[in-house]
Amino acid sequence: MKTTRLGPDGPSVSQFGIGAMSFAGIYGDATMAESHAILDACRAAGVSHIDTSNRYGNGRSEDIIGSWFANTPGARADMVLATKAGITGDADRRFNNDPDYLEACLDDSLRRLGVDHVDLFYVHRYDRSHTPEEVAGTLKRLIDAGKTRTIGFSEIAPSTLRRAFTECPVAAVQSEYSLSTRAPELGLVQTCRELGTTLVAFSPVGRAFLTDAPFSYDRAQSMAFTRGNPRFMQPNYDANIAATDGFRALAADMNEPAAALAIAWLIAQGDRVLPIPGTKNPNHLAELIRGTEIDLSAEDLARIETVLPVGWAHGDRYNAAQWEGPERYC
Repeated sequence: MKTTRLGPDGPSVSQFGIGAMSFAGIYGDATMAESHAILDACRAAGVSHIDTSNRYGNGRSEDIIGSWFANTPGARADMVLATKAGITGDADRRFNNDPDYLEACLDDSLRRLGVDHVDLFYVHRYDRSHTPEEVAGTLKRLIDAGKTRTIGFSEIAPSTLRRAFTECPVAAVQSEYSLSTRAPELGLVQTCRELGTTLVAFSPVGRAFLTDAPFSYDRAQSMAFTRGNPRFMQPNYDANIAATDGFRALAADMNEPAAALAIAWLIAQGDRVLPIPGTKNPNHLAELIRGTEIDLSAEDLARIETVLPVGWAHGDRYNAAQWEGPERYC
């Protein structure tokens, strides 16, 4: 398993993590046993990063991970653990980065996870009623209190990252990044590289479009997030399936699963890019982990770019409501 480092001075970690939203997230819940089996398989494969949030299932994802730690001797020491806070679920104030609020959320997360600290604590959504410097200062005090080793932000602009970094080194920025969403290449990838910040890529297989078994249209319409997402609405859905058929054919020609090829492409973008796919299926997990074993040549990368050139996707990655919170910067 390839390794990287979280931030300029953070812990060593596998260059692949498991996104635990799949245990209690927008694509349906997993059972405790199914989730534990995924975590067991990750640990056996050398995956040492778990990413969760207090919002995933309103704490259920953290409860599941905490129960796995409690029932798996040595697991906590093997894992670099990240969680997030800052999304309130309150219609009157959807995002809150107040110092007391973030610390209280982290305390609740630590209780659910059964640990005395996490390795990485993110602001899940930046609250613009505070400056980036103020929020980074709040997070730095949580490091000083011993509740997290490093800090991060999710879905922020490069300019926000630079400002936060002046107050405290930012170990990681989480952003959607894949062959289907390449906006981070317009400044975020470069800024992370310059500062030594790790770019943690969520939805690295394009919400299943970059796999051998993309969601059917009917299934997409059965889930709240995809039902209202522009890429899963007609005529965009059919156009995106047609566009990614060439990628699936290329993966088959290379004798690799499409999901593995998507993960390999991300890892090839730099040693500080860390994909965190989510899954409830052990066979899917094996395909995803296979991507960490593939070393793509310049010719391979060119072939991928030919079948999925920049800007191929039909429809925005979010609808208007889903765009509330993430920072646009290009």
